[in-house]
Amino acid sequence: MDLVPRSPLFLCGFRPFFLLTALTAVIATAAWGGFLLGGMPLPAVPGGPIVWHAHEMILGFALAALVGFLLTATPEFSGTEPVRPGVVATLVLLWLGARLGWLYGGAVGAWATAVFEVALLAALLAIVAPRVLADPERRHTAFAWAVLALLLVVIAFHWEALHGRYPMRWLLVASGVLMTLIVLAMSRVSMRIVNDEIERAGISGTEYLARPPRRNLAILCIGLYTAAEFAAPLHPVSGWLALAAAAALLNLTNDWHIGRALRQPWVWMLYSVYWLIALGFAAMGIAILGGMPGWLGAGRHLLLVGALGVAVYLVMNIAGRIHSGLPLERGIVLPLAVLMLLTAAGMRAAMALGWHFQMTLIASLLCWSLVFGWYLLRFGPLFLRPREDGQEGCAGVAAGTPAQIGEPAQPAGELPAQAARE
Repeated sequence: MDLVPRSPLFLCGFRPFFLLTALTAVIATAAWGGFLLGGMPLPAVPGGPIVWHAHEMILGFALAALVGFLLTATPEFSGTEPVRPGVVATLVLLWLGARLGWLYGGAVGAWATAVFEVALLAALLAIVAPRVLADPERRHTAFAWAVLALLLVVIAFHWEALHGRYPMRWLLVASGVLMTLIVLAMSRVSMRIVNDEIERAGISGTEYLARPPRRNLAILCIGLYTAAEFAAPLHPVSGWLALAAAAALLNLTNDWHIGRALRQPWVWMLYSVYWLIALGFAAMGIAILGGMPGWLGAGRHLLLVGALGVAVYLVMNIAGRIHSGLPLERGIVLPLAVLMLLTAAGMRAAMALGWHFQMTLIASLLCWSLVFGWYLLRFGPLFLRPREDGQEGCAGVAAGTPAQIGEPAQPAGELPAQAARE
């Protein structure tokens, strides 16, 4: 067991889990493409191929990213000790156990996945909750509540799956919880990143503030729509609540009206996530109220391929570099990757609206896979070796290290998201 704490891979929670996120994005997408294009068989799981695909993207891909983010961010938010490497390794084994169970399929695989996924989320809650609840100002307790909600959803999903019922509705609830988590996480990440970009661009008299009232309204509307969709999926009330969620997200973008600073690459990339969520809910509202089922699928892909994909990729690039002792990436590569994810989301949405062209599907799958495959190639060697800046664990860029030529260095150990003080 002494080998686990000494392995560079387990220095910080983001290292193994961000690599697993990218690996899942590539493998699960390839499997789904093989099924759609060539009839390649998928594991026999409760609910069939669509449930397999949705489960792997929500409770495989997205859950790995969430665990990596919270294991890294929670100690910073709460000012507590980093999560020990042995604990990180244990969580990795639980995540892998769930993936292997779902891959094996059948009753045995379904039970194994249920046990491992519930254990993983329960362990994550046991790590996150005491730390955020110990903060006298309780600024970050929403993360604990979100993890608890996701845990209950996963229990319900597996309960229905193991009893022979169609469990997709619980995955839709999980997607609502993920949209809430994106809004929560992005507000904290953006506070530091956007204001640093404003300063870097030499723009005076401009400041970005993530205002809690607008964020809380957006979260409330997302929650109400998620509950209504669960209780009455195609009822007009669900449609109006979807439009309300879209309006609340667009209202949230008012915080981003910061003039020409919005043209900075890191700023518009983060900004695009809110628009993707708003457009996704708007499309679903139109689908329900207008009796146009294709728009429902288009909205879902804007949320889960677009907003989730871009948010996860940006957070992986921010935390993956800062907490490896490196500055944020500059240049054309990252904006190009985000544009490819936006293209993938747009193509999948277009297919749901009737553009059933094989090349559209292939191009969408390739855009998504190339982006996350590039992340594996770029960050895999970095995460598998010790830090080269003399720091330990999850510490940020060392003081005195040039973040960029002509820029001040980031303070050691400071997570970009830590600047969000509400």
